[in-house]
Amino acid sequence: MSCVSLRPCSNRAKLTVLFAAAVFSVTASVNSNAQRTKGADEPLFSEFKGVRIGTPTDEARKKLGSPRDKAEDLDLYVFNDTQAVQVYYDKSKTVQAISIDYLSGATGIPEPKDVLGTEPDSKPDGSAYKMVRYPKAGFWVSYSRTAGNSPTITITMQKIEH
Repeated sequence: MSCVSLRPCSNRAKLTVLFAAAVFSVTASVNSNAQRTKGADEPLFSEFKGVRIGTPTDEARKKLGSPRDKAEDLDLYVFNDTQAVQVYYDKSKTVQAISIDYLSGATGIPEPKDVLGTEPDSKPDGSAYKMVRYPKAGFWVSYSRTAGNSPTITITMQKIEH
């Protein structure tokens, strides 16, 4: 989905496009950019509003409330104009991934060091990205910031598939 008009895109359209781009970016870079902070076996960032990787679907929905869009394998939550969350479920009906998008104007955005334990790799355009794998915990965490004056920050946690 993309906006092709002279009118500004809605935040929902922006979220959909940004999320698709983030998933592509993360998926494409899992093998090439996966890094681990030295000596860090436990993730600093491991839950969102009490929901973790492996949380049963019913429990996740109870903690997060009613999703805007609901499916068997994905829920979309839009908490306000500046924060949206996608929760992915696996075949065993547990949380497989959580992706949190903070749009321009959002407050309470975790700092990269609080998410990763280190700073992300920054590019000259102002964008940044880093993923840290936690094999003992069974998932990875990534931090992504888009370029521009109104960046979107995306924090993703995803189960490591064996």
